[in-house]
Amino acid sequence: PSCGVKMAAGGGPAARELFAEGLLQFLRPAVRQLDGHVHAVRESQVELREHIDSLATELCRINEDQKVALDLDPYVKKLLNARRRVVLVNNILQNAQERLRRLNHSVAKETLRRKALLEAAGGYPQGLPGK
Repeated sequence: PSCGVKMAAGGGPAARELFAEGLLQFLRPAVRQLDGHVHAVRESQVELREHIDSLATELCRINEDQKVALDLDPYVKKLLNARRRVVLVNNILQNAQERLRRLNHSVAKETLRRKALLEAAGGYPQGLPGK
């Protein structure tokens, strides 16, 4: 363990609670930022899927309109395979985002619980303002 963990562990319940609250305060912005990034990637994945669908439709239309036999089917199949992978990645991202939301909720809930415990135990140690 790091020096801070040893000090908090040896400093009694109030010090441990303060350390735990500090850790939760540190984690909350990171979880929110990660959630935001996952959300942005999911939006990009949806946009990519829409472009793939549009391109596949356009290729099929071109293939039907061609007077010269031009076999675009392999390209359409590749696009559809790429679309399938995009959908799979999007599902993975959606699951990850849901786990992040639950983690964020747990962090917020635990922060409130610890703050209430500290306030009930006589507040924060001297010199450290409550948040």
